[in-house]
Formats: sequence, structure tokens, C-alpha cells
Amino acid sequence: MTRIRSTALAGAAMMAGLIAAPASAETLREALIKAYESNPTLTGARAGQRANDENVPLARAGAFPTVTLSPSYNENLIIPGNSSTAPSRSISAQAQVSVPLYRGGRVKNAIRAADVRVEAGRADLRGTEAAIFSAVVGAYMDVIRDTAIVQLNQANVNVLDVNLQATRDRFEVGDLTRTDIAQSEARLATSRSTLQSAQATLIASKERYIQLVGGVPGDLMPPPPLPNLPASPDTATDVALVNNPDLESATKARDAARYDVKVARAARLPTLSATSGGSYQNYLGSLSSNVPTIPAEQVQKSAAVGLSASIPLYQGGAPSAQVRQAQARESQAIEQQIAVERDIIAQTRAAYASWQAAQEVIASSQTAADANKLSLEGVRAENSVGTRTILDILNAEQELLNSQVQLVTAQRNAYVAGFTLLAAMGQAEAQDLGLDGGPLYDPVSNYKRVRNRIWDWDSDPKPVPVATRTVDTPPQNPTVAQLPGN
Repeated sequence: MTRIRSTALAGAAMMAGLIAAPASAETLREALIKAYESNPTLTGARAGQRANDENVPLARAGAFPTVTLSPSYNENLIIPGNSSTAPSRSISAQAQVSVPLYRGGRVKNAIRAADVRVEAGRADLRGTEAAIFSAVVGAYMDVIRDTAIVQLNQANVNVLDVNLQATRDRFEVGDLTRTDIAQSEARLATSRSTLQSAQATLIASKERYIQLVGGVPGDLMPPPPLPNLPASPDTATDVALVNNPDLESATKARDAARYDVKVARAARLPTLSATSGGSYQNYLGSLSSNVPTIPAEQVQKSAAVGLSASIPLYQGGAPSAQVRQAQARESQAIEQQIAVERDIIAQTRAAYASWQAAQEVIASSQTAADANKLSLEGVRAENSVGTRTILDILNAEQELLNSQVQLVTAQRNAYVAGFTLLAAMGQAEAQDLGLDGGPLYDPVSNYKRVRNRIWDWDSDPKPVPVATRTVDTPPQNPTVAQLPGN
């Protein structure tokens, strides 16, 4: 393990040498902070969790009294001829208060299910955060890798262009043939084509970076070493089974489904409520008693209190169907939890294997690049004394380029695989990465804010965008700094 880590540091040093970054260059941490604050997928997931929080007060509402008021005003336009006492107008109001006393456990279990689903939503939010960070790390490393590849190909084009000029000069003095010129021209044309493809890939990587981070990448610093990487796949798996947010969410969903079964069973039980009501009616002086000396009472009032019970005797089998349906969904949640657990185990082990393999590829590629550099110097020296051909030089230059490209690619793959491993272990979130660019988003604070609100006229401010738009960012170009000495 010590050898692998030292190889990774050596590879990172080479990548740092390939890309000269000024003091004002952007770091990976800064890119992650930007994404954390303004990525629309992440900010949208936070809004979705706030909506999920509201399921708790919705469930709790079933435990509170309901109060209704029904006012009315009537104007009798046509009064029957045989009704001399009929009023011509009236106002009335009826008030009803109902206090639930017993609901068979329906409300209690609905609140519990909503609370557990809020916890599952928080785990989903953690998973979204880790996924966005993994994508940002991948995009960041893609820009670094593709910038290095463009630089290497630019240097190769420059070298091949010089080789072609030298080949033509030697042809003029009869030292080489037209075949040597044709070989040099063909290799230069192929190198330019490869450079154009590399430049297009770099543009795509920059645009992907803008999509995720919300800003132009500019000059990117080499990333810092990844912390807390495990020593074995078993260690990684053990940590993942405890901390992975997707597995936590699936476990909470299973628990919520268990409460749903209890809610369904409550439909077969009696309900009891305390009720009170009153009515008020005023005929506005239009009611006549039909007795001249006795005025009619223009106002009528009434009030009553009592208990109201509902005892279900037969509902066509609907409650049983609802219970069976809830049980089936609980069974589904149990199986899904196991499926997620399997996925987490497979992802963690695969990420660990990819990370270790990439480390080995770095070591091999570094050795190959060093050897190919020496080989090229030797071939050029042997060509000067006539023991090597121009084609031998061209092949040696291509092999050096290939090994250098393979090295920077392996460095990118190793870092991304390592971060993917941390994400699978549940250790790639803002609190794990020390993103202290500002206060971290706390989903619990919104839950506490809304859980006990019972006022019907409460609302939040009008929603406004949180994520930044990228419509004003300029189209990216493949311009990169030349490698030193080119």
C-alpha cells in the first residue's frame, strides 16, 4: 500500500508539472463549494426535501380539531300568498367544532410514517450531494486531463513539424529519400488530426464543468490527496454498509412501509369525536307573528355538544384490500432494501478495485514514459550516425506520446475512482470535505420550523431561483498554455 500511495503522489507531481497553474488558479475545493451553493440539481433536491417535510404537519392535522363556519343571507323574492308570516329576508350562521378523540391509531402511525420518510429524504439528499460532488470531481479531473492531453499533442505537432523540416533539408542534400518525407508528412497530418480531436474533447469537458459548477473552469490546480481511503475492500464495505445514504434511505423506506400497514388496519376500527355546534338566525325585522299586539321573535339561537362515533360494520372488503396492499408494499420495501445493499457492496468493491488498478496503471505508465523518453533520445542519436531511420524516430515519438497520454489518463482515473469509493462509503459530502465557504445547508432546521405549525394561513415567501444560470458564459475554446520548451 505504501508503494501505491507514493506512486500516486509521483503521478500527481507529473500532472502538476504538465499544467502550470498561477497563484490565482481555481482549486477543487472552490469548485465543490460553487456546486454546493448553486448546482440546480442539488438546490432542487433541497426544495424537494422541504416539500417532504410538510408531510409531517399534514399527518398531524388529523389529530387537531376542525372548526367550520357557514354564514348565509337569503332574500325571499316571492312570498307565497297563503304565508302571511313568511320573512322577506334573513341572515344565518352555523358553527361546528369537531375534536377527534380516537382514530384507531391511524393518525399516530401516519405521523410516524411521515417522520421516517423525512429521514429517508434527508438520506436521499445526502446521496444527491455525493453524486453531484462525484460528478464535479470527474468534470474537474476531465478538464485537467484533457488540457494535459492537448498540451502533449501540441508539443508533438511542433516536434513533428520540426522533424519534417529537417527531413526536407536532408532530402535536399541527398541524405534522405522522398519516402522519408512522405512518412514525416503523414505522421504530422495524423498528429494534427489527433490534436483537433483532443481540443474538441477539451471543449466538451469545459462545458460539462460549467454545467455542474456554474462557472468557467479557467486554470485548475492539481487536486489535493484524498483522505481516509480504506486499506482493503472489506474495510470499505463495512464503512459503506453503515454510512451509505442510499442504503439508509432504503432502510427508512422499509420502516415507513411498516407504519403504513398499521394505518391501513385502522380503517376497520371505530372512530370517536367530541362535537359542539351552534346556529344563529336573524330575520332582520321581516318576520311577522300575524298577531298585532305580539311581536315575532326576529332572532333564533341554538347550541349543542355531544359525542359522535362511527363503527364500521361492512365496507365491501376495502379495508382488507388496503391492508394487503400495504403489506405487499412493505414486502417490496424489504426486497428493495436488500437490493440496494447488494448494489452498495458491488459498487464499493468495484470502486476499490478500480482505484487500486488505476494506481498500478500510474506506476506502469510512469515507467513507460520514462523509458520511451530515453528510447527517443537513443533513436535520434542512432539516426544521426545512420543506424536508425526516420520512421524509427517517428515511432519512438508516437510511443512516448502514447505513454504520456496514458499516464495523465490513469492519474485522472485514479482520483475519480478514489472519490467514487469515498462516495460509496458515505464519506463524500460537504461535512466530510470541509467545505466551509459558508454555512452548510441543514435540512433539519426546516423540519423543525414547519413541524408544529398549525395556522391555516401560513406560507413561505414566493420562490426565487437559487441556482445560477450559465446562459451568459462564453462558448469554450481549446486554448491552453504551451508546455515549457515548446
